[in-house]
Amino acid sequence: MAARILANLLVMGSGIMVRAFAQAYRQALANASKNGVAQEAVQNIKRASKNMTESEARQILGVAEHSSWEDVLQRYDNLFERNAKNGSFYLQSKVHRAKECLESLHQNKAQGPN
Repeated sequence: MAARILANLLVMGSGIMVRAFAQAYRQALANASKNGVAQEAVQNIKRASKNMTESEARQILGVAEHSSWEDVLQRYDNLFERNAKNGSFYLQSKVHRAKECLESLHQNKAQGPN
């Protein structure tokens, strides 16, 4: 009998907590939209997602302008694996974005002017 009462109390208490958290979340969203925090966050994301420049990509990978594409790939693989093992996800993503930037430039050069 006591176990049944305890189980009912746990279930009721959990339901109350879930409803309270949901209500608090909705209120936080409403407050954020009133204060313009949501718009500011979107603007910050747009600013942060600008394309990487070629010089920045070369600096991240540590390759010179006259480096071959094989050198770029070798450097990318080395840095990507090193950061996968004991680095940070942020650095790993920067290395990947740098390779993507240089890869698009390499493809454009390979296609040549049309």
